[in-house]
Amino acid sequence: MAKNIVVVGTQWGDEGKGKIVDWLTDNAGGVVRFQGGHNAGHTLVIGEKEYKLNLVPSGIVRDGVHCYIGNGVVLDVHHLLSEIATLEADGLKVRGRVTISPGCPVILPYHSALDRAREAKRCSDTKIGTTGKGIGPTYEDKVARRALRVYDLFHPETLSAKLKEVLEYHNFVLTQYLDAEPLDHATILAQALADAEQIKPMVGDVSAALYAANKAGQNLLFEGAQGTLLDIDHGTYPFVTSSNCVAGQASAGTGVGPGMLHYILGITKAYTTRVGGGPFPTELDIDTKGTPGYQMSTVGREFGTVTGRKRRCGWYDAAAMRRSAMINGLTGLCITKLDVLDGIKELKICTGYKLDGKTLDLLPLGADDVARCEPIYESMPGWSETTFGVKRWEDLPQAARDYLLRLEQVTGVPVAIVSTGPERDETIVRVHPFA
Repeated sequence: MAKNIVVVGTQWGDEGKGKIVDWLTDNAGGVVRFQGGHNAGHTLVIGEKEYKLNLVPSGIVRDGVHCYIGNGVVLDVHHLLSEIATLEADGLKVRGRVTISPGCPVILPYHSALDRAREAKRCSDTKIGTTGKGIGPTYEDKVARRALRVYDLFHPETLSAKLKEVLEYHNFVLTQYLDAEPLDHATILAQALADAEQIKPMVGDVSAALYAANKAGQNLLFEGAQGTLLDIDHGTYPFVTSSNCVAGQASAGTGVGPGMLHYILGITKAYTTRVGGGPFPTELDIDTKGTPGYQMSTVGREFGTVTGRKRRCGWYDAAAMRRSAMINGLTGLCITKLDVLDGIKELKICTGYKLDGKTLDLLPLGADDVARCEPIYESMPGWSETTFGVKRWEDLPQAARDYLLRLEQVTGVPVAIVSTGPERDETIVRVHPFA
């Protein structure tokens, strides 16, 4: 019987989901993206080769695996074609192995123009830290029922009329409120139609294809982007992304029933990072040499795959993880970047917070409350030995095993996998999700 797994980030994104999806794909026939856009970034290291993916699912580097882009994804078609061209130049077969839902809302130049202009207009303390790629404005159009979808690209006359109407609205906002330049209808239309011709062979009924694959006995992997604490409903709003990036979105964002989602694997770093603005209770100084935060930043190479921005770093936040575990219904955890902590003498775990004289064991629901939380820490001894590339649980230092088991205890979720490096085989398996 086929088994399907949803892989989600459980922190503020950048947890290392791409490597784990690629590793699990050895047991899967298909990999599915179900939300977000090209603001997501997954880096895969396969031997001597490094692949950077934004829209194409991580299964693309495995021969024979089909990749699906579900209706929950907002799609910059021009960027997708550029990404495909890069992958094909690296020797991968892509075009015959990707199916795109016609229901994907399309990101067009006015979306990114709005995104950048709005961020520029915000005061410094209210900046969201958006990537400026048009993700939010496209989701806004979707909810407002004025979005152009992939389906529309193949009907030129109605596409032109719809584009004229929506562009008139957005150009008014750009010029009259945001003091930005208007965009040209003919230019956008011509590019959209040219891109449509190239993606047409890849567009198909993703929902039906997934049901057929599952019925044929194929295991499927549903690949989340960003992280749970950036979810538009459940994250530290408004410092969040514009989509639902929790496990339940795998159903809505692809058109399969939740009964087809059998195992929810949460990816979490052995510490915590965040990119952009927003509260971060366990944040550390990352600029002072010799400090734990500096080591996390430098050894962990904590720079955003998409933006190149330096990530903020901090101690592991188990109270935030408990919130993620509840929202996602996690079955198991995969701990990544354990080796980054090698050599830190004393490790701290946030087990809860103090807020207004009360003790909390869950991340609060409001960003203002999160910003006022004082973390409650417990300390554990670190280890001096290296954990990089270790492939067996028993070969880890005892202190590292103790740390991992404590994370299991304080989060309430069993540790199924430990990633000890970027390569596929630098992985410790305690419980295989596909077993």
